[in-house]
Amino acid sequence: MQKKHIWQSVIAVLAIAVTVVAVDQWNARTHNKLSSENEELQAEIDQLQSENEYVTTKLNEEPAFNADNVKEWKEMDKKAEKIVEESEGKFKKSWALFLVKESKAKEIDPFLVYELLKVETGNTFDPELVGPETKYGHAYGMSQFMTNTAPWIADMANLEYKKEKLFDPYYSMKLSVTYLDFLHQEYEGNWDKALTAYHRGMGGLNQYMDNNGHAKSWYAVEIQSKAQNHTTVAVAN
Repeated sequence: MQKKHIWQSVIAVLAIAVTVVAVDQWNARTHNKLSSENEELQAEIDQLQSENEYVTTKLNEEPAFNADNVKEWKEMDKKAEKIVEESEGKFKKSWALFLVKESKAKEIDPFLVYELLKVETGNTFDPELVGPETKYGHAYGMSQFMTNTAPWIADMANLEYKKEKLFDPYYSMKLSVTYLDFLHQEYEGNWDKALTAYHRGMGGLNQYMDNNGHAKSWYAVEIQSKAQNHTTVAVAN
């Protein structure tokens, strides 16, 4: 009888121990899930704060309105709306306004840059995109820059370089516009060469031209033709 009581006590203790372990495991899983959800929410909050700070800063930088800059602003807003509409909302309005403003400063068609970003991201416009691995490494962000190219472009744009900044859509677009402007000037206004160099690198452009006798790559042709369609519609409207 005493042995029976002992075994019953042992079994009871084991049952309690198993229950405690199970509860601990459940608590751990719940904690990990909540931590993951909190991190995702914080990332969304940080992104919204970044966009809000950008828009607020830009509004504060704008000069007092007069007839000319009111007209200019309306034109920029119209182009931004067109970009958002064409992307079916995937390209945010704040991104579009930034893109139009930066492109205008470099006298580049914003629809050209937009179409480039569409091709680079596979029409996702994902700021956190990581491209497939190549012998040169991965490409990062909306503009798909590699770490061997981005630092000196950031220097040209008078921006601090940090790898994690490549996932900031505004930073990425700034680099893209700066690099396009550099290539456009480097190749004396030839967009076929500038765009093919953006896609393949400057050395890759030379190789492409050696092999084909021209710079009209599919990349350059597609981006320019689609950008021209947007521009024609925008002018018509």
